[in-house]
Amino acid sequence: MKILVFGTFDQLHPGHLFFLNEARKRGELHIVIARDSNVERIKGRSASESQKERKSAVEKAFPDAQVILGESEDFLVPVRNIHPDLIILGYDQRLPPGVQETDFSCPVERSSAMEPSKYKSSLRRRGLP
Repeated sequence: MKILVFGTFDQLHPGHLFFLNEARKRGELHIVIARDSNVERIKGRSASESQKERKSAVEKAFPDAQVILGESEDFLVPVRNIHPDLIILGYDQRLPPGVQETDFSCPVERSSAMEPSKYKSSLRRRGLP
């Protein structure tokens, strides 16, 4: 079963690892890393690590997964190329502008959170534990 997840994965932390490990338990894991240009456009700020650094960190943590960079314009290209059986979104993840769950040709599930008051990227950016 092909499992597809998307994310920025900036400063890979235990919350990210929990999400990715939970997804990996479901099948063959495919991870799409957001491009720097998309992070800036969608989140209104740059990631603290480059797309190359973020991709490398995820590849190191999940050597058995297929890790790719997302597309700059058409967010659905990886979905069409990979043909996942299931897409798993992070517990607080929003879809990119113009993309809806109905655009996917497979089921979409939302993951559970691991201590979101502790392991959330926005908290880490503000210097909170």
